[in-house]
Order: sequence, then C-alpha cells, then structure tokens
Amino acid sequence: MSQITLEGPVVPAASGNTKSIVVLLHGYGADGNDLIGLAPELAKFLPDTVFYSPNAPHPCEMSPFGRQWFSLASYDPEFLRRDAKTMPTALKALARGARENTASIAGFVADVLATHQLDASKLALVGFSQGTMMALQFGPRHPDKLAGIVGFSGALLGTDTLAAEIVSRPPVTLIHGSADPVVPVQASHMAKTVLAENGFDVSLYERPGLPHGIDGEGLVIAGNFLKHHLS
Repeated sequence: MSQITLEGPVVPAASGNTKSIVVLLHGYGADGNDLIGLAPELAKFLPDTVFYSPNAPHPCEMSPFGRQWFSLASYDPEFLRRDAKTMPTALKALARGARENTASIAGFVADVLATHQLDASKLALVGFSQGTMMALQFGPRHPDKLAGIVGFSGALLGTDTLAAEIVSRPPVTLIHGSADPVVPVQASHMAKTVLAENGFDVSLYERPGLPHGIDGEGLVIAGNFLKHHLS
C-alpha cells in the first residue's frame, strides 16, 4: 500500500463545538470541492460536526483537472448491464486499486481524529461512487469501529475476500438511483446482500428514476442516519 498525505476543503462545525467528524470521499474525476457542498445540508442534522473532503491521491486518467482513488480504465458499465452475472468478477478486478489506496485514507482519518481528540466512534464516512467503493473497502478493515458509512451510488469491491478481512462492522446505509447509467443499482443490491451475510447492520434506499447523483431525499436519509449514529 502507498500512503499519500491527503488534503482538501474543510467546513467547521456550525455550532463552533466539534463533537464529531464526517469525511466525504468524492467520486472518480472530481475532487474534494465536489462533495464539500453537501456540508451545509448535512450540518442541518449535525451542527456539532466538522466536515472534511480530501482530494483523492492521484490525477484522473480521464480528466485534466479531476482526481481518482484508483484507475477505472477497465470499467465498462454497459457490459455490466448487459450481463449482470459479470458484475462480481468486474468489481473484483477493481478491488486491487481500492486496496492499494486505503493507506492514504487511514492516514487522513488518524490525523483528523488526533486533531479533534476524538475516537473512531465519532467519525463517519460519506462516499459517492468511487468514494463509496473506498469507504466500503476501508471501514470494515479499520481496527476501530467507525460511527457509520453512507454510500451513494457505489459498490462493494472484493466481496470474495471481505469475510476473512473484517475487523469491525460499522453500520452502513446505501442510497442509489434506479436509473444510474454509471454504476448500475444492482451493485448496491449486491453490496447489501454481502454485507448482511457478513453481520453488518445495512440498509438500502433505491431512489426511483434517479441517475448517477444525489437528490434531496437521499440527503435527508443520509442526514438522519448520521444524526442517529453520531449523536
């Protein structure tokens, strides 16, 4: 694993009194500025929470300005939709990239917990797309149980190795648009099944007609989940 020090935008706790932390993990080709815009909406549920949105460690191979957590050069959502049985194999192929880059998230999480003198039970991850893949790779393998994981429009990679590598089981909520053309919603259904089989408290909310994105109702679901697990 290679560890690169991450940095990105921060929104302080609205109350001025930091009691918890949310780390936002952006999608492929974006950067930390993309998801930090969620902070004001989530702060309505979490006034005592500071929001961090680090930039992924690598320049995006497909965009001159964006960042990536790992390469998606071999990813083909059309192929997955044509034959859903190929999805586990395709996601397994991406797992190596996620695995190799969790050290950077581990370092970032350790730093922000130390900064605020809080433990892992007061930190939640919110991911979108590739950021969800990273959150679901990192969270169950972190020795200290996180408060929770919210995964928008993502997938669980490396399902074949998960059972042997679990060291903690944070609660998970998955939110995914039914019309997602980038990561088929079946990916979240598969993630829910595998996580539940491995003893996780996991829920899935499918947003009817939503493409690859986050809608207002999804934010409310996320806000209530985070409020419950961070309070």
